[in-house]
Amino acid sequence: MIDFANATYAKLSPWANGDAASELSGILLKDEQIYLAFKGIRDSVTFTSKRLVALNVQGITGKKKDYTSLPYSKIQAFSVETAGTLDLDSELELWFSGLGRVKLEFARGVDIRSIGQLIGDHVL
Repeated sequence: MIDFANATYAKLSPWANGDAASELSGILLKDEQIYLAFKGIRDSVTFTSKRLVALNVQGITGKKKDYTSLPYSKIQAFSVETAGTLDLDSELELWFSGLGRVKLEFARGVDIRSIGQLIGDHVL
């Protein structure tokens, strides 16, 4: 489970939907579609038609993996921060009912506004 006291996924870059689908093959529902996927050094976040799936790879070998399902229906609020001149990263903060805040930091060039629209389409 995500450590909601310190939940930050940093430097997420676009990840091929096919690669994400392979990684999440045992997790996704039959009618669930992947919209967007992002990967950091080891961890990843995938936006599907039903939820966010946060993958936390653990241990030295990376064989232990934690898949956290975060349904859009539990998002109470969200914030989108675009990149600036000196701060090249963009950020998405999500507040989940009963769980807390999750902060996602995206690498330069990620279209954070489209991610905000995706969240808005499912939450508002």
